[in-house]
Amino acid sequence: MSRILIVEDEQSIAELERDYLEINGYEVDIETSGERGLERALSIDYDLVILDLMLPIMDGFEICRRIRSVKDIPIVMVSAKKEDIDKIRGLGLGADDYMIKPFSPSELVARVKAHLARYERLMGRRETKNDEVRIRGLMIDKTARRVFVNEREVMFTTKEFDLLTHLAMNPNRVYSKEQLFDLLWGMDAMGEIATVTVHIRKLREKVEQDPSNPQYIETIWGAGYRFRI
Repeated sequence: MSRILIVEDEQSIAELERDYLEINGYEVDIETSGERGLERALSIDYDLVILDLMLPIMDGFEICRRIRSVKDIPIVMVSAKKEDIDKIRGLGLGADDYMIKPFSPSELVARVKAHLARYERLMGRRETKNDEVRIRGLMIDKTARRVFVNEREVMFTTKEFDLLTHLAMNPNRVYSKEQLFDLLWGMDAMGEIATVTVHIRKLREKVEQDPSNPQYIETIWGAGYRFRI
């Protein structure tokens, strides 16, 4: 449930806004003081702030500026002032929207929904990370299909990358040559199981500091290979 803070010195207006937002499934807090509103906005993880411009002691411009300096959450500024200069100033300080009183509570709810949805999409894109496997100095970026050894990128063929990734994602498990061939090349593939040995050698040349004394890809004599962590 999204949590919203209303900073509004007119109690009746704040309560009306709260009622409409709560009907639509939001959790809402009210502050009638600009200073206390700023304190709550900075100390609590709200998803959106509805901020009145004309507040006693500390106005909405200053509150908006200080919230925006530390948080990216949507800020909807509301005011009875219709001058373009106030709207321009509010938006310039980082407000996401500027609504002129009086307005319909339904319109406020609609704008809140739109800003929250936009913010969630934006944060979703920001938080999307590549799928990575990290083991000591080895980093495999599965999404970009890139491999870094001690922060140096190393190039791999498609099969080399697939083989390394499979082993690294299943550490300490022993795979026979036959199992690896079936997994990576397919049971119906044309080729020799010896190709697994060739690919293991190439992997070691690329990821091991000393291929003759491997620290990642071990040979288990008579059984196959395993990736050690």
